[in-house]
Amino acid sequence: MKTISQVARLTGISTRTLQYYDEIDLLKPSELTPSGYRLYNDEALQKLQQILFFKELDFKLGEIKAILEEPGFDKIKAFKNQKNLLKLKRDRIDKLIGLLGRLEKGEQCMSFKEFDLSEYIEALETFKNEKTDDVIKYWGSVEKFNEFIRKIREDDGHMAELAIKQFGSIEKYTEAMKYNLEHFSELMEQANEIAERKDEILQHSDDLFTKLTSDMTRDITSEDIQSTVRDIIEFSQENNMGIDMGDGYWDMMIESYTHDTVREINDKKYGAGASDYIAAALRYYFHKEQPSE
Repeated sequence: MKTISQVARLTGISTRTLQYYDEIDLLKPSELTPSGYRLYNDEALQKLQQILFFKELDFKLGEIKAILEEPGFDKIKAFKNQKNLLKLKRDRIDKLIGLLGRLEKGEQCMSFKEFDLSEYIEALETFKNEKTDDVIKYWGSVEKFNEFIRKIREDDGHMAELAIKQFGSIEKYTEAMKYNLEHFSELMEQANEIAERKDEILQHSDDLFTKLTSDMTRDITSEDIQSTVRDIIEFSQENNMGIDMGDGYWDMMIESYTHDTVREINDKKYGAGASDYIAAALRYYFHKEQPSE
């Protein structure tokens, strides 16, 4: 058994904080001496350790209390989850230290705010808590959705770069994703309807690209080529369920057609040079940019 003063010295937590944990029933002492002094056994210290790990991960005391009081609480599983989350936190801190190092050397780097996905992640957590039935229905379980959130946290730098590339800013990306979450059920219903027409949609899309690349000697700036490009874009928009794809979406699509893997697939399907031809036709449609000789 350890006294409250000994626990305070051992953990660095003030005796007043330990008293407060007792008052809110977060961490009760194992027993009281006849004089009313608090004593803590090893089991209590282990619980305190759990609490400190959760606090390190920025959980609020009320949230920690609710977690620890869950009937199925598994402390070993909790340790594993805390370990993974702390690794993510460490990785993020390492990235921030690296960014500060580059700034210190005078390099021009994006600001922290531009890479801050916290509002989007918070929206996902809110969606999980308020739309649990939808989460289970479309992800299979809350655990799988947590894994989805974990991967976003883990790769937040890359995610932020893509978001900025597609939407222009994290703020616009977050706004669009929040709308999707708020209308998730109806969007999924539309997705199911589209899935039922999958073969029809793929066939029509294939027909349009076949038409576009049927004679690649034609000038991409010609009216017939640009008319087909317009049909491709309108058909895509008709089948994206009204989701905001961002101002940079088509530029990302154009870039994708120049990647080796995509180029190989399209050239095999529509003929040699087809992928670059499609990219050039799209680029002219959006930017009136002439293909380089």
